[in-house]
Amino acid sequence: MEARMETELISIPATPRASTPEILTPSGQRSPRPMSKEGGKSSTAWTPTSFTPRFLSPIGTPMKRVLINMKGYLEEVGHLTKLNPQDAWLPITESRNGNAHYAAFHNLNAGVGFQALVLPVAFSFLGWSWGIVSLTIAYFWQLYTLWILVQLHEAVPGKRYNRYVELAQAAFGERLGVWLALFPTVYLSAGTATALILIGGETMKLFFELVCGPLCTSNPLSTIEWYLVFTTLCIVLSQLPNLNSIAGLSLIGAVTAIFYSTMVWVLSVSQPRPPTISYEPLSLPSFSASLFSFLNALGIIAFAFRGHNLVLEIQSTMPSTFKHPAHVPMWKGAKVAYFFIAMCLFPVAIGGFWAYGNLMPSGGILNALFVFHSHDISRGLLAMTFLLVVFSCLSGFQIYSMPVFDSFEASYTSRTNRPCSVWVRSGFRVVYGFINFFIGIALPFLSSIAGLLGGLTLPVTFAYPCFMWVLIKKPAKYSFNWYFNWALGWLGIAFSLAFSIGGIWSMVNSGLKLKFFKPN
Repeated sequence: MEARMETELISIPATPRASTPEILTPSGQRSPRPMSKEGGKSSTAWTPTSFTPRFLSPIGTPMKRVLINMKGYLEEVGHLTKLNPQDAWLPITESRNGNAHYAAFHNLNAGVGFQALVLPVAFSFLGWSWGIVSLTIAYFWQLYTLWILVQLHEAVPGKRYNRYVELAQAAFGERLGVWLALFPTVYLSAGTATALILIGGETMKLFFELVCGPLCTSNPLSTIEWYLVFTTLCIVLSQLPNLNSIAGLSLIGAVTAIFYSTMVWVLSVSQPRPPTISYEPLSLPSFSASLFSFLNALGIIAFAFRGHNLVLEIQSTMPSTFKHPAHVPMWKGAKVAYFFIAMCLFPVAIGGFWAYGNLMPSGGILNALFVFHSHDISRGLLAMTFLLVVFSCLSGFQIYSMPVFDSFEASYTSRTNRPCSVWVRSGFRVVYGFINFFIGIALPFLSSIAGLLGGLTLPVTFAYPCFMWVLIKKPAKYSFNWYFNWALGWLGIAFSLAFSIGGIWSMVNSGLKLKFFKPN
């Protein structure tokens, strides 16, 4: 019987089907073979190599079409990401309609700011060679770690790491990740906000003096009162609810930062240099003082590239699907932003040091412009420069404070299991603004706090991303990628310790005096 069935199967003639033979397209669907012009037949005879009944096919055509349609649907909808309902209540993730333009605005607003103004101070301690080399290395180093953070945002399928601390917990563990990342990120946000209040208040005071001139009242506002005015403006603007809602402010901050950075170095270079200018690094009475000042200067350069604590937060405001992942528009926006950041930081540092040398005041190039050329440059240009600085500081305060607002509201919503009301949200932001105001009064010096901030927060930018890449992506052990990231990470930790020591020494040596503008 079996032999007879086998004979019948073999004897089946290989005649063409009545229907048109089909081929499989790259998309997985079937399409008819092209027909020849002669008799409507195929140009080549269709001869199966083996007989396979249709009902024995692993997946029939209807089922395959269903799966193809389902795959397309999933690609459009997303990764089947597990969403945390609490995210819809928090400022960082409340809105997810961001795009590459928003990413460019936010990154540029976070990356260019008052820290560019003190870069020439670092050059006055480092000199030409060390200054340019260290600034170039720091730029490309942080650009690499920025790329790492963008790629790690969705490193695990079905999971988005919306905040820097969440990614640290995924890499280092729940408790260790919080200990390593929470303090430097919050310290960086709060410390930057405090420094912005200092520079913004002082600049408002100078702007008022320039515009008003001798017509001003005999009883002008004191420096602390100008801090209070600036803080009040920051608190009013901070009532915008979420990160996407301040995209317009970030655009204003980015544009004003580019303009005043360009104006400051162009005005400085266009004026005659001081006759006693020198480009030799500042000499200090002892070797230890020179060493600590050198480390503090490197810390100032490291602080110039702050903003990595906001990368994941900015990326989390974008929609993400399997077909259109968020890292694509984020990286496009970041590349544009950091091109303009380089066009701002390098000319300010090099042009400022060329114009003033080691005569650079500890407050930076803006102070030097006022001290050396307040009578040579028109009051209108100086006033416009100061006003642009004020606008940039106001917008920078908003984006750096947003992670702190998010932490406040996350703590509240986790305890109450409901979103913050308008009054609770406003209360958090008012309290935060005045806390930074009081810190600014207690620590009214900029160049020293910049070095310390750069040292303490350096791992956020230069070290932790390298460790996270190794621990999450797990490159082949002892490969170049493995060695490279471990070496960069530990080098960043060592620099962090050294720069922090230099920053602390500089703060102690400053004697808690206001050094970056003329005292009231």
